[in-house]
Amino acid sequence: MKKSWLIGIFSLVFAVSYAQQDSVKLSLSLEEAKQYALENNRTLQNATLEVRQAHAARWQTIASMLPQADMSLGLNYTDGTMKFALQEGMPPMERNIENLAGSLSISASMAINGQLIVGALLNNLAIEMQNINHKSTELDVILNVENLYITALAMNKTISLLDSTLLNLEKLYEITKNVVEAGVAEQTQADQIQVQVSSMRSAINSTKRSVELIYNSLALQLACGAEVELELTDNLDDLVNVEAALQLLGQDFDINNNYSYQLASKNVELAKKNVIMAGMAYVPTLSAFYQYTTPNKYFSGDAAMEQSMGVVGLSLSIPLWSSGKRAAAITEKRIAKQVAENQLADARDGLYVQHKQLRYNLSSAYEDFDTQKMNIDVSQRVFNSVANKFEYGYASSMELTNASTTFLTAQSDYIKSILNLVEAQINLKKLLNK
Repeated sequence: MKKSWLIGIFSLVFAVSYAQQDSVKLSLSLEEAKQYALENNRTLQNATLEVRQAHAARWQTIASMLPQADMSLGLNYTDGTMKFALQEGMPPMERNIENLAGSLSISASMAINGQLIVGALLNNLAIEMQNINHKSTELDVILNVENLYITALAMNKTISLLDSTLLNLEKLYEITKNVVEAGVAEQTQADQIQVQVSSMRSAINSTKRSVELIYNSLALQLACGAEVELELTDNLDDLVNVEAALQLLGQDFDINNNYSYQLASKNVELAKKNVIMAGMAYVPTLSAFYQYTTPNKYFSGDAAMEQSMGVVGLSLSIPLWSSGKRAAAITEKRIAKQVAENQLADARDGLYVQHKQLRYNLSSAYEDFDTQKMNIDVSQRVFNSVANKFEYGYASSMELTNASTTFLTAQSDYIKSILNLVEAQINLKKLLNK
């Protein structure tokens, strides 16, 4: 009995701790969610690591032009018999040889040419490009979190609106069912409202599944783990800033602030330096070296002649003939530079066109949002009016069904207009780097 009691206690403690672990809640405002993502998002962490990787690659190139030193140790053992004659015609003499000897060799070298120097400059350019990529990734993470956060709030509001409508329909269904039982109305009226109730419940369940997907996507951006329950503390109406959206429409587009254009510009610089790099194949290579070798140190047996040696050298390697290989490499890099310049021109034109389109999208989204905001107010008043009339017998079930469908459509269109406004605003902010 005592053993069973202990097992029960341990099981209860484990179950409580496991439940607490599963119900970890993370409450975040939008600004807190952005900061959390900046600190934990793995894509952004990888972008930071890529910057560090570019720095390490640059140091490798620089270090290759600095002196390099190596040391080698040798150990050899000799065991054998040597035959020799002191004079011609005399019988040979034998001598056993058994030696254990060691040696030390140190060498240092340094080489420098034009390609190594240009390579270091290319590494600097690679660091600049990785820094731009890091900033672009940071902006993407922030805007993705903002989009998902507001979308989640909008979908939650949709569920709230649908729940309110469902309560009204269920109330009307109960009234209609009682009227049918009293023999005042036909069963078809109750059936029509029951269909509306079922459709509303289906819409609510479908929206809840969509909300779950949005929360999962937000959790991925935050890198907070699947076991964390997110609680969004901001209010939707406070985040849907119409004035901020309208201010974006009046802002000028400075293409040099756009990260995509910056990367395209850096790609042209990279192509130009690659042309210089290819031309450096004609430049001589200057090398210097020093080598010091100690004599064999005999630890046993007879020592042979010992002599240390130090050698210093300087060489100049001049390229003479490559059968056109170097010239073809320069031609290839020049063509690549022209391609990069054309891509930059396309990027410039495309971004200006995109700016016009995104301004148009935001303007249209604002107009639609303003229209749908009025539409949902009107549709709700119409539905409430028809519902009151139906309750007192002054409206038919068909009128109630039509009013309910219209109101449901207005709710859906209103939420869509909010999401379209937020998406258009975020897309323009990304282009303007705001």
